[in-house]
Amino acid sequence: MARLGATLASKRIAWGAARALPLVGLAIGWELLARSGRVTPFMLPPLSDVLDRIGQDAITGDLPINAGLTLYRALAGFLISAVGGVILGLAMVRSVSVRWFFDPIVSVGFPMPKIAFLPIVILWLGFFDASKIAIVVFDAIFPVVTATIAGVQGVDRELIWSARNMGARERDLIWQILLPAALPQILTGLQVALPLCLIVAVVAEMAMGGYGLGGVMMTSSRFADSRGVFAGIVEIAIVGYCLVKAMSIFRHRLLLWHQEAMEPSTQ
Repeated sequence: MARLGATLASKRIAWGAARALPLVGLAIGWELLARSGRVTPFMLPPLSDVLDRIGQDAITGDLPINAGLTLYRALAGFLISAVGGVILGLAMVRSVSVRWFFDPIVSVGFPMPKIAFLPIVILWLGFFDASKIAIVVFDAIFPVVTATIAGVQGVDRELIWSARNMGARERDLIWQILLPAALPQILTGLQVALPLCLIVAVVAEMAMGGYGLGGVMMTSSRFADSRGVFAGIVEIAIVGYCLVKAMSIFRHRLLLWHQEAMEPSTQ
């Protein structure tokens, strides 16, 4: 058993190293191109200089403050979207009147670029956190709603009929049958919504200014601070990767009982 565990661990390490190779290659290519003289440092600063700038921002405290604000806005919008989207999606499946009212709104709103409503949100709520969180919620709730609808509608009807024949009430049916059975599909919608929340939060910060990773990037751009702009790109990429990875781990832990958790994982 110990030898088997060591073998599996070595395979996971090897697979992780193999997945990191493209990023390592990209980093080396970035550094070499920036120092080759084919582009100016203003157009493409070396990665080492960008990492040095990130380190300076971390030491001065600018990076924790700005990353914390962006994460707060993205995660606050994500939590509101998650709760509201699941409730609305479930209600649309279980209630004909709710489905009649919201289905056209979801059908029209889902493919729309919701960031186009940002000027209206600014007019209504101003330039503060409320407006940034609101536009995040408005953009991220749609994939959660549609995933919840698809998941609940895909529940085996025999499970529902059996539960009803055994005297299950509507609340018991929702909590013990529908939501657990639809959970994989709902989590897929949440995995789509989470990076979307980060993207919209950064775009809103870019448009409104102020603190946050997006706002600092735009400030750096206005002052022709090339290293600051590229540092923001790297910081956002790292934050986004950490969020996606954390959501993947959360999904795996939450679905330990599900068939997908029993299949070999390549993550």
